[in-house]
Amino acid sequence: MKEQQNLEYKERITKAFLKTVSAYANYNGGVIIFGINDDGDVVGIDDIKKECMRIENMINTSIEPVPRFSINVENIADKNIIKLIVEKGRDTPYYYNKKAYRRADTSTIEVDKFELRRLVLKGINVDYEQIESSSQNLTFNILEARLKEKLDIKKINLDILKTLNLYKNGYYNVAAELLADENQIRFSGIDIVYFGKNMNQILDRETITGKSLIVQYEKAIEFFERYYQYEEIDGYERIHKELIPKAAFREAVVNAIVHRVWDVNSYIQIAMFKDRIEILSPGGLPEGLTKDEYLNRNISLLRNPIIACVFYRLELIEKFGTGITRIKEAYAESLVKPSFDVSDNYIRIILPVVETDTLTLTEDEVKIYTILKEETELSRSELEKKTRFKKAKLLRIINKLIEKGIIERLGGGVAVTYRLK
Repeated sequence: MKEQQNLEYKERITKAFLKTVSAYANYNGGVIIFGINDDGDVVGIDDIKKECMRIENMINTSIEPVPRFSINVENIADKNIIKLIVEKGRDTPYYYNKKAYRRADTSTIEVDKFELRRLVLKGINVDYEQIESSSQNLTFNILEARLKEKLDIKKINLDILKTLNLYKNGYYNVAAELLADENQIRFSGIDIVYFGKNMNQILDRETITGKSLIVQYEKAIEFFERYYQYEEIDGYERIHKELIPKAAFREAVVNAIVHRVWDVNSYIQIAMFKDRIEILSPGGLPEGLTKDEYLNRNISLLRNPIIACVFYRLELIEKFGTGITRIKEAYAESLVKPSFDVSDNYIRIILPVVETDTLTLTEDEVKIYTILKEETELSRSELEKKTRFKKAKLLRIINKLIEKGIIERLGGGVAVTYRLK
């Protein structure tokens, strides 16, 4: 098995492994196996009892606070290895030499000042949105108006703000400031740009900052409607049409607002083009949520639960954890599908212009599209048999369909298969 984010191999026992212990304790836990080299070959550990004791002493004297861990000895091909299992800790941050670490893919790196602050807050069981706002002179006219529409309240008051968890322990928190009529410029909002032929040609732009998150959301929707909705007259009937599903854009914007990190000065960027919209949200996935869970399993870990719950009461969120599913559903009849780019620092959602007409495809492309529409998943050899295309021609057409976002490649080598995206 190759090294992974939560699995590291060490050929020998040196102080370097203590950085990874810090990283595992600070985040999702993990395993370090001593006696295996970087290529995955078992080289073994001599004097196994002594080395187990040395690992334990190194952790107890070098990591502050000391995390929970266990040490096991295993024998592979007559060679002893040591398996160190480090649990995710509650008392973050866990320091090694007065520095805290995290995993970045298969590497271990020092956390930056923003991430260190998040670890400190996590250690006292507090989210960033819960800390005291730097401004306590807040008004909530916009929030009041939207709550009147949805919950039939007469007037917003301190009791309602307490119920919404915006006012607690005698002060407004960061979530309250973000939902207030105006907030400080330190909170970057949404930057929307509509491009022409290329990114050097800006046709329209609006930067929304210092305003309630509700206003930011509504302004983004208005900007969308300006360029991706139109009416078509069919006889005596006026038909409302969308180049990109509004439902998908709405979910993507809500997702960006609710899940972004708010302690970094970076805008939610919405880049609009003739053929697509790209929504980039600062901050990767919330801790403990994998890419597969985020994209395919309707699992939600809220980075900003107070803001999310307010959006839920305003019916801007229908059900937690289903936003990505609804984006995909909005493209059910489209040949091209949305795509998702997830990294440690951002989440990008790309919404292409809907394409339902196979006339935009070549005859050969339509043939492959039709076959894959009837079959769940096929290998290259299976597609060769069904299309009777030569290998070179088939691969050329497949690559074109992949570029157009219509099909996707799964696996690798001889096990590669293809399916509609």
